[in-house]
Amino acid sequence: MLYVLQISELLFPATRESAFVHAIASAGVAFAVTRACAEGSATICGCDTRHKGPPGEGWKWGGCSEDVEFGSMVSREFADARENRPDARSAMNRQNNEAGRMSLNDNMFLKCKCHGLSGSCEVKTCWWSQPDFRVIGDYMKDKYDSASEMVVEKHKESRGWVETLRPKYNYFKPPTERDLVYYESSPNFCDPNPETGSFGTRDRICNLTSHGIDGCDLLCCGRGHNTRTEKRKEKCHCIFHWCCYVSCQECVRVYDVHTCK
Repeated sequence: MLYVLQISELLFPATRESAFVHAIASAGVAFAVTRACAEGSATICGCDTRHKGPPGEGWKWGGCSEDVEFGSMVSREFADARENRPDARSAMNRQNNEAGRMSLNDNMFLKCKCHGLSGSCEVKTCWWSQPDFRVIGDYMKDKYDSASEMVVEKHKESRGWVETLRPKYNYFKPPTERDLVYYESSPNFCDPNPETGSFGTRDRICNLTSHGIDGCDLLCCGRGHNTRTEKRKEKCHCIFHWCCYVSCQECVRVYDVHTCK
């Protein structure tokens, strides 16, 4: 993971892309440690028995609640170990690392299991569980889209000069501990750039009807797009035969494929 973070600092010094890399990597360490503890594959930790509270109506506590606090503690010691410099980049990395770990707390959910004869739910036990990591990735992508741009300020303290961050725009809501921050503009990903490893967006497939980042308007960076037709063989008119197999015909369908100029 440290290798990934070092690469991010080399390619994207203090951009929102680097903020995302730090956050998702920090969250990944916390997630993996927390899951290993709950599964019993780590000997130094186990289930969380601290923050349960009273059970709800129709269920009781059971199973193994995942100890996300322990996982976050390990992630904090690991990911933040080299972020003790009094400069702006360390302040940015600490903020984004913590935002990644906080995403686990924000997405924990109550997972339940029914017990009883013939699938009945006479007794229901529940425990706290992490979501699939894909949920964390989507959550952090939203944080990436709304990341706060900062400016660097220098202060004279007893230990010397210290750099801190403050929001660049006062009319926006200041970032919380759950938000990503950055203070340098992202490189241009529209054109190839061997220094950043960007291949550009030329010849990328785009979605003509989307208004998002995958849409032809945004992805093609205003250059326009080409359209070609493509024939694809697909299974169709499938019939289930008793018992037990399915027979299908093979159909040729024509699709429009849009690629960036």
